[in-house]
Amino acid sequence: MTHTDLLVLGGGLGGVSAASTAVSLGLRVVLVERGDWLGGQLTAQAVPPDEHRWIEGPLAAPSYQRLRSGIRDHYRRAYPLKRSAAQVEALNPGLGYVSRLCCEPRVAELAVEELLSGAQASGLLTVLRRHEVVEVRREGERITGVLVRGPGGERELTASWVADATELGDVLDLAGLDHVIGAESRAETGELHAPDVADPLDQQAVTWCAALEFTRSGDWTIPEPAGYQRWLTKRDPFWPGSQLSFDDVVPHTLERRTRPLFDVDPARGERESTHDLWQYRRILARAQLEEGFPGGEITCVNWPQIDYWDLPLLGVPDSTRAQALEGARDLTLSFVHWLQTAAPRHDGGTGYPELRLRGDATGTDDGLAREVYVRESRRIRALFTVTEEHIGAEQRGSRVAEQFHDSVGTGYYRIDLHPSTAGRTYVDIDSLPFQIPLGTLVPRDCRNLLAANKNIGTTHVTNGAYRLHPVEWSIGEAVGALAAYCTRTGTEPHQVHGDPAHLERYRSLLSDRLGITLQWPAEVFVGTPLKDPARVAAS
Repeated sequence: MTHTDLLVLGGGLGGVSAASTAVSLGLRVVLVERGDWLGGQLTAQAVPPDEHRWIEGPLAAPSYQRLRSGIRDHYRRAYPLKRSAAQVEALNPGLGYVSRLCCEPRVAELAVEELLSGAQASGLLTVLRRHEVVEVRREGERITGVLVRGPGGERELTASWVADATELGDVLDLAGLDHVIGAESRAETGELHAPDVADPLDQQAVTWCAALEFTRSGDWTIPEPAGYQRWLTKRDPFWPGSQLSFDDVVPHTLERRTRPLFDVDPARGERESTHDLWQYRRILARAQLEEGFPGGEITCVNWPQIDYWDLPLLGVPDSTRAQALEGARDLTLSFVHWLQTAAPRHDGGTGYPELRLRGDATGTDDGLAREVYVRESRRIRALFTVTEEHIGAEQRGSRVAEQFHDSVGTGYYRIDLHPSTAGRTYVDIDSLPFQIPLGTLVPRDCRNLLAANKNIGTTHVTNGAYRLHPVEWSIGEAVGALAAYCTRTGTEPHQVHGDPAHLERYRSLLSDRLGITLQWPAEVFVGTPLKDPARVAAS
């Protein structure tokens, strides 16, 4: 049996941040990850970071800035960057316009490893890769043990504090804790954009991302996937046609649109366009590399065409979940095959056989991400739940989001719900720069568990704003610091939340020691709704 101060289950951004922060404050931490890569949606799920417009400045968490700087520094050290590119402080390796830091998942994973390297060397951090949580033992309101299974067999782990940082909130289910999946009703939450009737199976589409290179020559066409013909002919009532096309909808207006793969000749290099699919999530741009670089440009395929909404992952039998995951993979491969063989070309003709799946960028043999991109998780029944009334611009009728006395961090993103397994189209609405209340991280029915991923106290609607990279990082950071504070003071999270003196000291730890911004400055709210050009397209 292994005992530790903080047991972090799940190695996504929230888990990494929780572990790193707790170690920096003197705790012993065991971090459990079922795969080989740490970093979750940034790495294993191959999603460039969706971030707000202030992410490069002092309002971003210093630890998150260090991660982003580590990614940029790797490109400067290891890539043949042109001098003009290397000297750009806010280097964007892919020049993608969805983020100010579009990079290869492999490089992001290296940066995550480097960030944790000192903590592992100190002996305070133990990372268990390829370990699955198989059992969670609970007595009353406390988790007393966690059984994990890895290559060497089963291990019993105990801890003073447990963080559920899994992608689907697996600990909540295994521990038998009260939680929510899918959509709550408008009557329950009072939200303007909630459905009339609650539906646990109304869950956002998942996406199996891929890395694709434009090679300029050669034929890299993959075999026709098993479901290709079905995807060609499948029609959904809220979608303009086949997903194997360049047609989709503008998320916030639902107007039909067509975006080509390239709107100019890709051989010309850097482009200013924000219209084509290629540049949207491009993760390596030739325009920034020396002329002799032999490789081609690489983009991340995470576009509306590969959103999989046929079956949900939660609240269904294991066989259905497996079918959903296989369906998501098949859809992505089918779309790639369509691009290679049937897509209308920018220069006339059909098909881009010179497109090559780049598994080295994603750490796989087939070029797809190591894991499916998950937008929605089980959610705790928290001490406090954020609703649309707190952050939605239309429902609030205000320029300022709800100001929480127990804020532990900030974030900003539109309320962005992708099409769902209930046959619902996009819900993409204006939101306001928001705070992360401590009460959302603490479950009502467990004294030593904290939520550290997409499983916090949000609703189906507000999850659409709290699910992105920097917010997940900030959630994890708050969890790691809370575990350290409770250990040092002999308190529990419920006490910290309910006691003004403890709450203020804990928040001072976040702001004074860790440099975390707890409240947006007034200047941020000058114009509302705040719209980032990168968010006009679907994420």
